[in-house]
Amino acid sequence: MVKTIDKMIIKQFIPTFLIAILFFVLILEMVDLFANLWRYINNEVPVSEIMTVFLYYIPKCINLSLPMALLFAVSYTLGNYYANNELIAIFGSGISLLRFASTLILFGLLASFASFLFEEKIVIDTYKVKNEKSNMLLKKSQSLNNNNPTAIDKNGSIIYSANFYNDKDITLSNIIVVEKDDDGKLIQTINAEYAKWDTERELWVFHRCRQYFYDAETDFYVAKYSETYSNKLINAPPFTFQKIVSDVDEMHIRDASEWIISLRRAGLPFAEALTTYYKRFSFSLTPFIVCLISSAIGGKFKKNILLMSLLTSLIISVVFYVMQMVFTIFANLGYISPAAGAWTPFLFFCFIGFVLFRYARA
Repeated sequence: MVKTIDKMIIKQFIPTFLIAILFFVLILEMVDLFANLWRYINNEVPVSEIMTVFLYYIPKCINLSLPMALLFAVSYTLGNYYANNELIAIFGSGISLLRFASTLILFGLLASFASFLFEEKIVIDTYKVKNEKSNMLLKKSQSLNNNNPTAIDKNGSIIYSANFYNDKDITLSNIIVVEKDDDGKLIQTINAEYAKWDTERELWVFHRCRQYFYDAETDFYVAKYSETYSNKLINAPPFTFQKIVSDVDEMHIRDASEWIISLRRAGLPFAEALTTYYKRFSFSLTPFIVCLISSAIGGKFKKNILLMSLLTSLIISVVFYVMQMVFTIFANLGYISPAAGAWTPFLFFCFIGFVLFRYARA
């Protein structure tokens, strides 16, 4: 009997889920299209190119739509059973609501793992291509030039500060470098008109610079002027000073992890990137959470099931995304840790799901 019930649930759930995910994907596609429509028109972008962007955006839309589609499909499926009084015999036979909905909850758990793999294998690459192509068609350019870049290299022993970083010429204007030893004692400071990156030797060459360094013979700090000066230890890579435009959402897990490590080593802000990195894991478990919540509230509606299921899906989704956005902002500003910013909304809704299930009508 139990196997028959599971098959009955899946038979009604799957078509509803597929229709729901198509509906939400279409909404996300339309939002993106109409947000850029006037730019496409102004740039006289061909319809074929717009459709290419449309197609590359589909995998990302599927991943974003999955939680909402599951929430709607589970609510609608269980609501139909409640409205038609089909569960009287099932609950009367001793089968609990948890056991009855366990197939849907298991589906949500499997969808979570599938969502993570789908994003890692397909979504990352297609979403990156979509953004690149969209920026090209809309003639958007991202400048890597940076005002007042500051960085720390070599475990804090070398500090860089400049007025401007020019990414085209790979130069730093009005650059000051402070070099210290392991005990924190000053080795030298360099004050140069500009520094240019030497791609062959992979180090910075300072031009028209004045050095202040310790002279052991005189036991005093002395000044020295040089037209050019270089030091193999002063070799922080140029990306250290670039304006940060890299998006962790467009990186694979391994690449994102290495990027965050490089930001941390360079002394650059990394909280935002780390929060986004953690969100990749927490968001992938959202299908499990929404299946848990919708299984508990799916039987609350006996009238207008389609409308109420849709409204419930949208309301819960909005609350979840707003909460996620707020905690992400707190994490980016340093009020909470990146891990807390990424996982708190998930844990909160997980708790809500279990509470709702505890007091749900059986």
